[in-house]
Amino acid sequence: MTDKHALTAEQFDDPEQEHEASTLGMWVFLGTEVLFFGVLFASYAVLRFNYPEAFAEASRHTNILLGTVNTAILLTSSLTMALAIRSAQLSKHKLTAGFLLLTILLGILFLGIKGVEYYGEYEKQLVPGLNFAYEGDNAQSIKLFFYLYFIMTGVHAIHVILGIGTLAVIAVMAWREWFSSDYFTPVELVGLYWHFVDIIWIFLYPFLYLVSRG
Repeated sequence: MTDKHALTAEQFDDPEQEHEASTLGMWVFLGTEVLFFGVLFASYAVLRFNYPEAFAEASRHTNILLGTVNTAILLTSSLTMALAIRSAQLSKHKLTAGFLLLTILLGILFLGIKGVEYYGEYEKQLVPGLNFAYEGDNAQSIKLFFYLYFIMTGVHAIHVILGIGTLAVIAVMAWREWFSSDYFTPVELVGLYWHFVDIIWIFLYPFLYLVSRG
C-alpha cells in the first residue's frame, strides 16, 4: 500500500505534483471559508459598534467556564493533529491512527460541552426563535447578539462535525498503512482543515465570551 506510483492519481506526473495541487486546492477552499466567516464577523462588528452596551450585557450571559474549557480542548486537538501529521511523515502507522483517534475524541468532547452550553442557554430562555424571553431595555439588541452567537457557533460546530467525519476516514486509512514518508498528503490536508477550525474558534471565543465582559 505504500507504493507511491499506486497512490498517485493518473492525471498527475508524480507524487510531488499531486501534493502541490492538493495543497493548493485546500488553500483555495480555506480561502472561501475565510470569506464566509468574514461576513459573519463583519456582521458582529457592525452590530457591536451600534449596540455596545447590549452586546456587553449579552456576553455576560454566555458560559465563560465552558467556553474556556472548550478553547483548551481545541488547542490540544491541534497539537494531537500536528503529531499525527509528523507520525505519518515518519511512517509510524499505528501512532498516526492513535493521534487521529485522539483528535476525534477531543472534537467529540468539544461538541458535547457545546451541547451542554446550548442546553443551559435554552433553560435561561436565550434562544431566539425558540424561547427567547429576556426582559430589559436592551432586550431586542441582546436578541441580535444571541442570533449571531447561535449562527456563528452552530456553523463552527458543523465544521467540527465534518472534520471529525473526515478524520475518521483518514484514521482508518492510517491504521491500514496507507500513508508513509512518501505519501501523507491526506493527513496533511485534513490537518490544515482542522487547524482552520481551531483558528476560527480562537476568534469566536473572545468576541462572544470575553469582549466587554468586565
